[in-house]
Amino acid sequence: MFRLVTLNLNGIRSAAAKGLLPWVESIGADCMGVQELKAQAEDLRERFEVLAGMKGHFHCAAKKGYSGVGLYARRKPSAVVAGIGDTEFDAEGRYVEARFDTARRKRSVIRCYFPSGSRGAERQQAKFRFLALMAPHLQRLAAEREFILVGDVNIAHKEIDLRNWRSNQKNSGFLPEERAWMTQALDGLGLVDVFRRLNPHPEQYTWWSNRGQAWAKNVGWRLDYHLATPGIAAKARRESIYLEQRFSDHAPLIIDYDFRL
Repeated sequence: MFRLVTLNLNGIRSAAAKGLLPWVESIGADCMGVQELKAQAEDLRERFEVLAGMKGHFHCAAKKGYSGVGLYARRKPSAVVAGIGDTEFDAEGRYVEARFDTARRKRSVIRCYFPSGSRGAERQQAKFRFLALMAPHLQRLAAEREFILVGDVNIAHKEIDLRNWRSNQKNSGFLPEERAWMTQALDGLGLVDVFRRLNPHPEQYTWWSNRGQAWAKNVGWRLDYHLATPGIAAKARRESIYLEQRFSDHAPLIIDYDFRL
């Protein structure tokens, strides 16, 4: 089995102070995608460069204390790609891809942090620009290799994916344009929402606001995804959202796949 974890840390040092490192040691992951490192390369050396025997590959933001993604892998990749080739978003540290290519097949695990538009119209427009870039990028990748993209997509796709969907239809994360992008990624590009294929049940959330006792009342959103090409998605066997400890305002999403890199 290949165990793949995705987690938005909201600061790797903050998450470590809340018990992240012993938890990672305990879960037996083969690969783990993290985001919102809020750290620079020099901050990650020594303490965070290797976790539970997995080597980290990072794409840090130019701005200190902002964004940043990492992909920890037990096996050494054949190549690592940081960024999507766009100046605006590569400066924000949003994309790292580990390639595990052999003579027989090409596979990638991607960590991607989609922008949030909740801070106002300017950031919402940036989010739309990012979505417009990612659609053809993923289409090109899917034409040449199998992949799993894990990340905080900052979109709840359907009504089942957030508690208060009626009151959020004009809010970032559940806008019609964002949901349409997700539908196009799944139906048009042929990607699979792996968690939802395995778990069709309501009240399955990965993020809770820090306001209004959202965590205690389970008033959440499902913002964290495994999006996979069909061949890999068909090998998914088990899913879980880890709720016993809190390392940030997001919960870890764990999926086991019946293959080895």
